[in-house]
Amino acid sequence: MSAFRFGVVRFPGSNCEQDVVAAIRWLGYQADYIWHQQTSLAGFDAVVLPGGFSYGDYLRCGAIARFSPIMAAVSSFAAAGRPVLGICNGFQVLTEAGLLPGVLLTNSGLKFLCQSVTLQVEPNVCQWLDWPEQTLLELPIAHLGGNYFCDAGTLAELESRGQIVLRYVLADGSRPAGGAAPNGALADIAGICNAAGNVFGLMPHPERVTDGLVGQQGGAFFQTIVRRMEAGAR
Repeated sequence: MSAFRFGVVRFPGSNCEQDVVAAIRWLGYQADYIWHQQTSLAGFDAVVLPGGFSYGDYLRCGAIARFSPIMAAVSSFAAAGRPVLGICNGFQVLTEAGLLPGVLLTNSGLKFLCQSVTLQVEPNVCQWLDWPEQTLLELPIAHLGGNYFCDAGTLAELESRGQIVLRYVLADGSRPAGGAAPNGALADIAGICNAAGNVFGLMPHPERVTDGLVGQQGGAFFQTIVRRMEAGAR
């Protein structure tokens, strides 16, 4: 097993942390849980905020979790340029904590969505995804609050700085005028990163298509972190 060690944060109401740990260990890396009341990330090489319903999604998704003691350490970890990955509810927590711009609103259809989606990799500065641009991926989603939104100025900055990492598209890679996002996300945004490229949030679940049972494309979301960190990114 690789010496590279992922930390997976557990908030009250998280329910995908076991999936993330299982996927990472299946790939041959170390993965351990971090309780939200801990205050240190010492010994970890990368941090994952998993999916679920932290604090029951009261107020807004991720709005209470952002105040958990561990988030101060996550913020410092991110500021140091270390890898931070937020999946689904983890993405929501990252926006509420100000580590990523924008907000995740309730799906436009007001219904929980659990389905596979087609995604297109955009030209981006994300350090932890090295799929060529325009690559099409098939990943599952499972959320009620995946409708990404930001103001016009922020959207323009995301576009110009290469911070939009993934967009929802139709199966043939097209984006109709009315949008391809099943949740109504602005500009079909499914995943973004910060300007430095080390904090990456996405609504789809790569950990669920890692071991080959229903797909393997999700493995790259973790493998690239390890490969680039071991090559000297840290």
